[in-house]
Amino acid sequence: MSYSFLSHLECSRTGDRYEADEVQGVSEAGAPLLARYDLERARASVTRDEIAGRSPDLWRYHELLPVRDSRHVTTLGEGMTPLLPLPTYGAAIGVPGLLMKDEGLIPTGTFKARGAAVGVSRARELGVKVVAMPTNGNAGAAWSMYAARAGIGSLIVMPVDAPEITRRECVAAGAELYLVDGLINHAGALVKAAVEERIGYQEVSTLKEPYRIEGKKTMGYEIAEQLGWQVPDVILYPAGGGVGLIGIHKAMREMQELGWIGDRLPRLVAVQAEGCPPIVDAFEAGLEESTLVPGTHTLAFGINVPKALGDFIVLQAVRESEGTAVAVSDEAILKEVQKLAAAEGSWICPEGAACLAAARELRESGWIGEHEQVVVLNTGAGLKYPETVEVDVPVLASDEAVPASRDQAPD
Repeated sequence: MSYSFLSHLECSRTGDRYEADEVQGVSEAGAPLLARYDLERARASVTRDEIAGRSPDLWRYHELLPVRDSRHVTTLGEGMTPLLPLPTYGAAIGVPGLLMKDEGLIPTGTFKARGAAVGVSRARELGVKVVAMPTNGNAGAAWSMYAARAGIGSLIVMPVDAPEITRRECVAAGAELYLVDGLINHAGALVKAAVEERIGYQEVSTLKEPYRIEGKKTMGYEIAEQLGWQVPDVILYPAGGGVGLIGIHKAMREMQELGWIGDRLPRLVAVQAEGCPPIVDAFEAGLEESTLVPGTHTLAFGINVPKALGDFIVLQAVRESEGTAVAVSDEAILKEVQKLAAAEGSWICPEGAACLAAARELRESGWIGEHEQVVVLNTGAGLKYPETVEVDVPVLASDEAVPASRDQAPD
């Protein structure tokens, strides 16, 4: 029995076929390549019940992942993160059926570990010696860690303003790390030039290799499985490069062909920051792709992407699912970080909080109904972003008593 039913790669613009068992970048049209599977054979070979009995990680869906030989699987136990009910917070915003897919509990602390696990495993299988990428921080941290696990090298370039913890993760993993005084597109230009000069290096920038998206799509498989092979009404996703949103939509389409879910798709919401809203702008203008937004800035650094290579695929997925695109303010993001932690005991990343801010706005506008089942993607642990919570508390002397509780009524 095949470990993977990977068939070929397909240009996301032209539909042209490409060989899957060679190291590939983008298509001749300059577009991302998408992995395609023999879904008919997969449907005949594995059932949902069989998957339910497997190890609780993303490799439980290995027939629909690109690694052909299990010996090349590089794993730190990633996947099957909890789908947490948010009853107190959900009731407060008028969405009692609110759920959170909490990717903060995955290795390296963000959902980037999914793409790294599958991308590095496939790179290892194809004989790549070093993976190279620009990053806003978390992807570089994840890929450098998984590259170390696989015994291959990593070259990482990130903006100097990226979260400090991510550069420390890269250094700890032994990556060749550089900082650039600019944004991720400037880091990308440096990586591209370096890879052209070096032998055995593969550029694994967002959607410039075909397999990161395959790791990210497992979030869609997990959400459906965790809901008893049903889909929610709405999924909100923080879209920078948009790989996870594309992947979730791809997973839903694959599961439909496999007969694992019904005909209904969840409405997908691409969430961005007001300081960097290229996909939102394109959606509202009815455009098929975005234009470069200069001078972008947001504290949600993971979605500070002025122009995404796969923006047209994100827009297709949103429209095909009858979804929408929303931009929220940094002020709203910070408020939701603290509101969720106080209500549910979960400290999430700014990008995840952006989804909560968007859910609040969409419920207020009526786009989300009161009785709909809504999933927000929290893409990372709040502990990686300590600057989102200011600590201004009293300092007591060693012989001083703790004051009466603020909640205690006076005598």
